[in-house]
Amino acid sequence: MAAPLGGMFSGQPPGPPQPPPGLPGQPSLLQAAPGAPRPSNSTLVDELESSFEACFASLVSQDYVSGTDQEEIRTGVDQCIQKFLDIARQTECFFLQKRLQLSVQKPEQVIKEDVSELRNELQRKDALVQKHLTKLRHWQQVLEDISVQHKKPADIPQGSLAYLEQASANIPAPLKPT
Repeated sequence: MAAPLGGMFSGQPPGPPQPPPGLPGQPSLLQAAPGAPRPSNSTLVDELESSFEACFASLVSQDYVSGTDQEEIRTGVDQCIQKFLDIARQTECFFLQKRLQLSVQKPEQVIKEDVSELRNELQRKDALVQKHLTKLRHWQQVLEDISVQHKKPADIPQGSLAYLEQASANIPAPLKPT
């Protein structure tokens, strides 16, 4: 699968792009489609990258900063973004098409991926349950400590002065301003 994608991403040695296997009689989305104005060695990924760069360039262009018409700026940016979104949709269609081909040709691979995703989800949920159990134990201990503190006043002698002394001992001293 790596061979068909060779040379499409930066950092890979340039070479003639090899067409990925597609459905019989159907052009690959990475190659120029009939009627599309693509250069002969341009791929869909190259176009996606260049359209993204054009979007970014239109947003930081000095022409727009120098005070041209706001409507003209908006139109130019909208066109760049629309072109980027169109190419992104084509790229998404390409990968969805490849995913469909994989599910038809190797259904066991799709099942393995689903099982792997389910295992990961179970691990994530188990970790979440453990986290909540830890918090629950902490708050149960806090509640238990509070209930023990409320039972202690019954052990104190019944004089009102003794009760006030005990209650004030639990109150923190006010902070002194420095």
